[in-house]
Amino acid sequence: MIYMDNAATTKPCEKAFEKARKFVTEQFYNPSALYEEGYALQSELKKARSALLSKVADETAFELVFTSCGTESDNQAIFSFARRGNAVTTAGEHSAVSAPFIELKNRGVIESRIAPLQKDGRVDIAKLLSLVDQKTSFVSVMHVNNEMGAINDINEIARLVKQKNPRVIFHSDGVQAYGKLPFRLSRDIDLYSVSAHKLGGLKGVGALVKRKSLNLPPYILGGGQETGKRSGTENVFGIKQFEYAAEEKFRHLVEDGKRLEGYREKLCSLLDTEVYTRLSPVDGTPYILTLSAKGLRGEILLHMAHDKGLLIGTGSACSSNAKTRYNRIVLACGYDEKTADGTLRLSFSTDTTEKEIEEAAAILNEIGRDLKRRMA
Repeated sequence: MIYMDNAATTKPCEKAFEKARKFVTEQFYNPSALYEEGYALQSELKKARSALLSKVADETAFELVFTSCGTESDNQAIFSFARRGNAVTTAGEHSAVSAPFIELKNRGVIESRIAPLQKDGRVDIAKLLSLVDQKTSFVSVMHVNNEMGAINDINEIARLVKQKNPRVIFHSDGVQAYGKLPFRLSRDIDLYSVSAHKLGGLKGVGALVKRKSLNLPPYILGGGQETGKRSGTENVFGIKQFEYAAEEKFRHLVEDGKRLEGYREKLCSLLDTEVYTRLSPVDGTPYILTLSAKGLRGEILLHMAHDKGLLIGTGSACSSNAKTRYNRIVLACGYDEKTADGTLRLSFSTDTTEKEIEEAAAILNEIGRDLKRRMA
């Protein structure tokens, strides 16, 4: 089986898993316990916090709060700070951002403003800035678009936003960027969401990076864990596995990116252009290649590929329960419904091999030509 749906989730890093195993078999204590064994785990959490944060941010300016997932991190950022006036986001956001914006609008809490996308999936910066005014309290712009693979220059966007209104709280969903792109957060970024299972960690662990000077209200109340910012007993095993998986990812970050960019371009070059059209940009993340088999149904091709031993997606796994059959992000980029209906997303990991790339191309060409003949 060839797995190319890594933007949905990745296989847990076995090396990191084994290294963290002791935190579930031996050092399984509650880190809030007052006895020595429990208290020692606070030190382990501190090490993990520092290791994960230092990869992308200055520890003197930022801190990290552990959560259960990227969705919770996004929700905490939005519900904590989009509380007055208007809030601005983009038409390309993951549902973990777009759904809270809709909810706040429906509650009458804020005016929700949505900036359009360019054809390649990046936000139209000029139009985004036109939506920001002196009543804007919150802006959220995704770092890497999970459907198209487009990269937004969030440091520059945040700078321009704050140039227009310095009081804005700027958030970015970094789930598809952390551990995959070389970058550092500027001090114009206030909040940044990450998730463990997108880079070889376990499901059920995420984090919200925040500027230290920002007073973050708790989103989940209870025992006051995470210095009162997120209650709930910390998943020490999952957090340590996240730490160790990130160590592996960042150690080879640049070379893995270059290799996967080559694989992505090779796959694209091997595809039948009579069947497939590339949607994702050449300068996007090396981990995602988005295609359209225009006039064909992406969902049918997905199942045909599965029958041949290739696992791919038609977009975000979190959108699989959506009522519409059309990929909303592709539509937001300005493509028609036939193009959106034929969307396929192939996403890679550091485990992806060149042989798998060649085999995937052969399978896609076979099933695409077959379905096109049957539809003629």
